[in-house]
Amino acid sequence: MTGTHQGLALGLFSVIVVVTLAISAWAGRLRRGSPEEFYAGGRMFSPMENGFAIAGDYMSAASFLGISGLIALHGYDGMLYSVGFLVAWLVVLFLVAELVRNCGRFTLADVLAARMSEPRVRTAAGISSVTVSVVYLVAQMVGAGSLMALLLGGPGGRARTWTVIGVGALMVLYVTLGGMRATTWIQIVKAVLLMGGTIALTTLVLIRFHGDISALLTTAADRSGHGRDFLAPGLKYGGDRTARLDFISLGLALVLGTAGLPHILSRFSTVPTARAARRSVVWSIGLIGGFYLMTIVLGFGAAAVLGTDAVRAAGPSGNTAVPLLALDLGGGVGSTGGTILFAVVAAVAFATILAVVAGVTLASSASVAHDLYATLSRRTGRGALGEVAVARLAAVATGAVAIGLALLAQNLNVAFLVGLAFAVAASANLPVLLYSLFWRRFTTRGAVWSVYGGLVPALALVVLSPVVSGGPGAVFPGLDFALFPLENPGLVSVPLGFLAGWLGTLTSPEPADEAGHAEAEVRSLTGAGAA
Repeated sequence: MTGTHQGLALGLFSVIVVVTLAISAWAGRLRRGSPEEFYAGGRMFSPMENGFAIAGDYMSAASFLGISGLIALHGYDGMLYSVGFLVAWLVVLFLVAELVRNCGRFTLADVLAARMSEPRVRTAAGISSVTVSVVYLVAQMVGAGSLMALLLGGPGGRARTWTVIGVGALMVLYVTLGGMRATTWIQIVKAVLLMGGTIALTTLVLIRFHGDISALLTTAADRSGHGRDFLAPGLKYGGDRTARLDFISLGLALVLGTAGLPHILSRFSTVPTARAARRSVVWSIGLIGGFYLMTIVLGFGAAAVLGTDAVRAAGPSGNTAVPLLALDLGGGVGSTGGTILFAVVAAVAFATILAVVAGVTLASSASVAHDLYATLSRRTGRGALGEVAVARLAAVATGAVAIGLALLAQNLNVAFLVGLAFAVAASANLPVLLYSLFWRRFTTRGAVWSVYGGLVPALALVVLSPVVSGGPGAVFPGLDFALFPLENPGLVSVPLGFLAGWLGTLTSPEPADEAGHAEAEVRSLTGAGAA
């Protein structure tokens, strides 16, 4: 990239950072210091505001950078991510949004504790939520590193490393300064910027091909190097039986994982009523649906305008396809229009990353403070620090762990990394959530077994998969301990999570608390007694 590109983009980055920090400082002055204010923003957001914030939370770097890159590289098969992320919202709308708002207070563990023995369930749910959040954060930071490496003119490790560290430091500042109120407004601003940038790019792609979708797809197929196979299923997931199983596993993880993401569940507590939570999801579905349709146009547009080989040459994971597409649509390297459009898109992508990492970090720190620390304090009778202070310290620790893991996973596609986070969420969080909401006989042992029975296999299978070792694109390409053939563990780990919860309940020595279930059921359906 030229010095003009770098200067303009870095200037826009600086503006975004200053604005978001100003929002955090403003929100910090409004904050009263209570856990409800820090975790839920005082429950004062309207459905529209929360809908925009949910969309901002969900439309991550994986969506803007990763999905379009996968479509540019793999064509039809890359669209699975767009379809899976969108369909997942139907599960959230119909199964969990309103019920979680009524039963919960701040975290997933609050929903479970409404009818379970609190300490063991809170500990298990807290560990699971932190794990999912860290994996999700890794994806966002990898996207930030890829973006900065492109901006500075190459794949050099120094730019990636310092970008990852910088994003980690900023996310800690956002959470510690402003809590949920600041995070929500940052996400609203980000959602507006991202939708505006995506609409502009999609319009330019369609103008380039005179509104002819057929010409766009034909050109993309011709320049992909795969011909018509680029537009048909099977290019990435159709080679053999293992690839087909990976396809099913990924689809299962994407569709079921959203309802188990801690930072999405926590958003339902920021509105005053369950009806507002449901309306928030409706708002978010409209925004998210339009966005994912446009990522399909951008992915095929990158293949048609740039060519798949050019996208792969800029980065084997495809994370830089959209910024490069913006550069070309604006007039190419060295042009004023190309420079401006590239800088704007890069800055919007950077804002996307900052907003998402703030929301995920807040959810993780809430689980540490509200679930793990509070449980430990009640058990030992010791608790020198308040929950909010512990949450701030937890944000620092979460940031440090996520930075370290992101530096190891720099060469992986961000959408693929998010797919792993969704698999862990679908395996560990969704089974226990659904059992707790809908199964009258569900017990505390079943809840604990369900969490660990999904979480441990999901993590173990990822470590033993080709993602970590055994190939040139793995985290450790020089090693080979890949015993599990699939890249995404969802096909195995999600059923194990449900099975473990069922077995734990059947073998539980204590009977189910049917009165507790009845009370939780009335509360979940009517909102009576909800926080």
